[in-house]
Amino acid sequence: MLALVCATLVLAALIAGIGPVLILGMAGGRGFAESLATVLHDAYLHRVFLFTLGQAALSTLLSLLGAVPVARSLARRPAFPGRGLIVQMLGVPLLLPALVGVLALVALYGRTGWVASAVATLGGEMPPIYGVGGILLAHVFFNLPLAVRILLRPLEAVPGESWRLAAQLGFSPGQVFRWIDWPVLRRSLPSVATLIFLLCSGSFTIVLALGGGPRATTLEVALYEALRLDFDPSRAAILALLQTLLCIGIGGLLVRLTPPAVPLSLGLGRNGARPDRHLWRTRILDSLWLGGAVLFIGGPLLGLIHGGLRGPILAVLWEADLWTAALNSLRLTALAAPLAVLGALGLLLGARRLPTRLRRLVAGLGTLPLALPPIVIGTGWFILFRPLVLAPWVAVALTIALATLMALPYTLRALAPAVTEAAARHDRLCAALGLRGWQRFHLVDFPVLRRALVTALALAAALSLGDFGAVALFGASDTAALPLLLFSRMGSYRFDEAAVIALFLLLLGFVVFWGIEKGLGRDRRA
Repeated sequence: MLALVCATLVLAALIAGIGPVLILGMAGGRGFAESLATVLHDAYLHRVFLFTLGQAALSTLLSLLGAVPVARSLARRPAFPGRGLIVQMLGVPLLLPALVGVLALVALYGRTGWVASAVATLGGEMPPIYGVGGILLAHVFFNLPLAVRILLRPLEAVPGESWRLAAQLGFSPGQVFRWIDWPVLRRSLPSVATLIFLLCSGSFTIVLALGGGPRATTLEVALYEALRLDFDPSRAAILALLQTLLCIGIGGLLVRLTPPAVPLSLGLGRNGARPDRHLWRTRILDSLWLGGAVLFIGGPLLGLIHGGLRGPILAVLWEADLWTAALNSLRLTALAAPLAVLGALGLLLGARRLPTRLRRLVAGLGTLPLALPPIVIGTGWFILFRPLVLAPWVAVALTIALATLMALPYTLRALAPAVTEAAARHDRLCAALGLRGWQRFHLVDFPVLRRALVTALALAAALSLGDFGAVALFGASDTAALPLLLFSRMGSYRFDEAAVIALFLLLLGFVVFWGIEKGLGRDRRA
């Protein structure tokens, strides 16, 4: 019963965010009709819509073009010094707040960055990072490692019998890719492309920080401007509907194109001796791709650390605003992260008694925030609570709720395999013993789910700590969190102070993540 209540609360929160936008969009009032006519005939918004589509599609393509060879190189080299470190480094951008990643890229590729200085020494000139190029660079920086980690799993799961057969048939590297690697990748690429496209089309923070002007604006940024700057709820509702239809339409189309996940075989061994593993050509290519990935991901992080250490550390650390913002961020994280885990757990546990189709529907609703970016849901809440939104406690509550919803899809992904495993192992036994509800969870499910719960909590805490979308929409001066303070310093071109704040936020995020992982994940035995 408690699990079903949690599931109902999560779905009610989603409906409360989407409902006002749909109601205002379909109400047909005079203000809405005028705004709709304006949007349909506004050449600027036409360019914004096309730019949103174009940059998301190009970012997805570039991310996948880099991720496929890097994933194949890691799968082809299952053991070499530093491989584990490279795989762990691929997870850093997922935990990195978007604003911190943006500042890291500026520190490396900006006008005064290392790359720009090296190019200037050689007599060249780097193109400006603000604009389309910077947006694409940031999207690839965040999404290429994500795609590599997703594609690496099926490549590593190819049965050893397939490699032995390929060796007996004398497959060349091209034939290995055509007959073994590509069929595996083809099953995963549509879903990975869907995920990256949704993330890029709803990339509010990156576009707001690196857009550089009206020529590089997406629907989310235009929606934010309509709500926060122009205070035009009707126009914001129309833009929110367009953003929602775009994400759901493209996502649904790509999901339909995904072929069924049929395994190659039921072999016992994994990653046997690939016939293309010991060739000198593949060794050189793998070294180049892995070295390039390390430089592409690690370079901006080193630039950020270097810039932060060179900045006015003592002056920034002495500011009361920094510690107030840090305390606000920790408060937000302390409430949003457990709520996200409880919401995901409620959805998964509440859905496992339902029929298969309903179970997939309920679990799928939990991933809806990926198709409905925070600015869309926040717009609905802004419209719903408009008379009260100026009250500080209402703004704080909405910020926590929005951060919770944004972390919900990731906690679902972290918990779903463990919940499925627990159900497969213990459903019949619990039914025979009459265990249900809290008694079953405490005695049977929790020991299986404990590790996954800690991982989901750590992930949700890291995401909530650096979430900018929620605090940008509802944050006020007295409740400003670290991402909002960082953005204000970047907006006033105080990049030396911004680098220190970004380094502080980065270190705080990793302390929170590893503290939860090590503190709660430790196996306490009597």
